[in-house]
Amino acid sequence: MEELAAAAGITVRTLRFYRERGLIPPPRREGRIAWYDERHLARLRTVAALLERGHTLNGIADLTTAFESGRNVREVLALGAPGEEEPVRLTPEELADHFAGEVTPDNLAAALDLGYLVTDGEELVHISRRLLDVSAALVREGVPLAEVLKAGSRVREHADALADLFADLLRTHAAGDDPWRLRPLAKSVVEAELSMALDRRLGTAPLAPPRPQSS
Repeated sequence: MEELAAAAGITVRTLRFYRERGLIPPPRREGRIAWYDERHLARLRTVAALLERGHTLNGIADLTTAFESGRNVREVLALGAPGEEEPVRLTPEELADHFAGEVTPDNLAAALDLGYLVTDGEELVHISRRLLDVSAALVREGVPLAEVLKAGSRVREHADALADLFADLLRTHAAGDDPWRLRPLAKSVVEAELSMALDRRLGTAPLAPPRPQSS
């Protein structure tokens, strides 16, 4: 414990307090000896970084609970055939930087439940770089992250229904035995229909400003 506290730059008393609050996992024990390792040091550095960003110890404890309740990344990324989406590895600090002030325990738990985030040791993995970038852009535009996640949950339901529809269609009627070959066509139908639906609901797009005349 003294070695771990020294490596983390904190006192043994502070380390004991963190352990009692559940901010670090218990050590591995051999008889009366308690062994700490790099995993514990990484967690202490995460706690220090979150404290610097203004999180409270209660909030960090909630984040830790939500973090540890997430599915392991291997359970998610090892399932099924490779897809088009690129996973992104993030430390908790990097995730906080993407969504400044919005990474609350409730939002983190919602993202874990939705499957946007999974855990891999002390790291987080977002399952889609595109979704990560779009979610961060929406938050920067003033949409609360909680609302982005609620919308993502509803979109997931509709996307699953659409995927069932097209999977059945392609398996039943596509020539040959490779429905994956026609997957881009199904995506194009959905993208076109969504585009037209947004046009109907949002109205005509604003005209672009005229280009300045060149002299």
